[in-house]
Amino acid sequence: MIPGGKSFCTRHYKKVTHCLFDLDGTLLDSEVMYHTMIGQICEKYGKSYSKDNAVQIFGMTDREVSEEVCARTRLPLSVDEFERQLLDLARNKLPIAPEKPGADRLLTHLFDYKVPMALATNSTEQSVRLVSIARPKLFGMFNHMVSFSDPEVDRGKPHPDIYLVAASRFPDKPKPAQCIVFEDSEVGVQAAVAAGMQWVVLAGGDGAGPAARPRAHQAGHARAQVFA
Repeated sequence: MIPGGKSFCTRHYKKVTHCLFDLDGTLLDSEVMYHTMIGQICEKYGKSYSKDNAVQIFGMTDREVSEEVCARTRLPLSVDEFERQLLDLARNKLPIAPEKPGADRLLTHLFDYKVPMALATNSTEQSVRLVSIARPKLFGMFNHMVSFSDPEVDRGKPHPDIYLVAASRFPDKPKPAQCIVFEDSEVGVQAAVAAGMQWVVLAGGDGAGPAARPRAHQAGHARAQVFA
């Protein structure tokens, strides 16, 4: 478990050989930054972006976030324009997103013990590039990184595509049940369950997000023991 956080998992698990990590809210505290950026855009047009709005978009893709916020706040913007403004803000904000407590320690531990790891995120390739360039050591520990905009990914989370593509790119081709997914959102957990993978939810912050609601994580048949 990442020190300082909480986790939810079941008592039953299978041997884990490969690790798949979500990005926003799991490795980086970038979810908070996204909500700040969205709030700035809304404020510019005299619209409010509430905590209730924020809860609804945890784990979504940038496009889905743009569609949801525009619909809920009735911004005088097209979805395309909102997404463009969000990306403009992200170029400056994402590279300085702080790491979640213990993220580097956990990844380094797994890397030192030669546990294969991959990043599997609903973020776009451009967003992944922004944060990985800023932290080459952290992201250099991944065997590969799969984003929502990957050409082999047809659908984002909660569909299983991102996790299945990420697992398929390990040289030894692990079975889904041999993979453990580290997530912070209900959407991500649904994707892991659909992929037939084991999972652990890491929750922290103010408890506003879906990751802080353990009842939402009881649908999966295969989850995993937390790493010590």
